[in-house]
Parts: sequence; C-alpha cells; structure tokens
Amino acid sequence: MALIVQKYGGTSVGSSDRIKNVAKRVARFHAKGHQLIVVVSAMSGETNRLITLAKEVQSIPDPRELDVMVSTGEQVTIGLLSMALKGLGLKAKSYTGPQVRILTDSAHTKARILQIDEDKIRADLDAGNIVVVAGFQGVDAEEISPR
Repeated sequence: MALIVQKYGGTSVGSSDRIKNVAKRVARFHAKGHQLIVVVSAMSGETNRLITLAKEVQSIPDPRELDVMVSTGEQVTIGLLSMALKGLGLKAKSYTGPQVRILTDSAHTKARILQIDEDKIRADLDAGNIVVVAGFQGVDAEEISPR
C-alpha cells in the first residue's frame, strides 16, 4: 500500500461528468489499497471568470483580496469531487488550505508553501478516507495567530 498524491487541473474537473470520471480514476487506485490525497483546481474557466469579475470592481485588483476571491473556485471543486467519491460508496473528506493548515509565505498570487500540518490528513487517511484538498490555497504564516 502506497500513499499517492494526485493533482487534477481545471480541464480535468471542468464539468460534472469530468469530476465523476476523476472520481472513478481515484476509486481504481483506492481499490488497490492505496491511500490517496487528491489536490484539485477550480473548474475550467472559473478562475478567469473570477479574475474578470475582480477587474470590473478594481482595475488592478489588490493581490490579497484577489487570492481570497479566486480561491473560492477550488472550494466548489473539492466539494463536488468529495460528493462524487461518496456517490461511489467511498469515504472522502474535503479540506480548504486553511483547514489543513498549509502555511505559505506572504507573496500573494504566487505564494510558496512553507509547511503543511499533516495531522488531520494522516488521521483521515488512517480512517480510510480519500482526502481532497483545494489547490491554490494556503494561510499566510505572517497573518495567523499562534496555535
């Protein structure tokens, strides 16, 4: 049994049918006894739609606020993929970047991961869940309060 991390971009999860296909692919790996973490992007076109909307409100969007808004696309996808996996009879749990505590630097729109708190992920994997994590999300290590 291996721990497998899969990443699916916007085109792969661009419609409900494509999300169901990703769920079937993930299910095949799970059926072989592997633990899975699946990282997903927003559905195809959603990020561009949100950026366009932001530019309608502010010609040069504030990078921090743009990150806040654009990251919502990934939240939709993690929820839909988790539902698709559950629809196949599998255990799945979705997480946003802050829920998993993916700590990043302060470079909004291009942040780098500094640390991932893996406790929740490991506990869910050990409980037989497929963990679905939103891509493009993290917590600015400078903005959070200490544990």
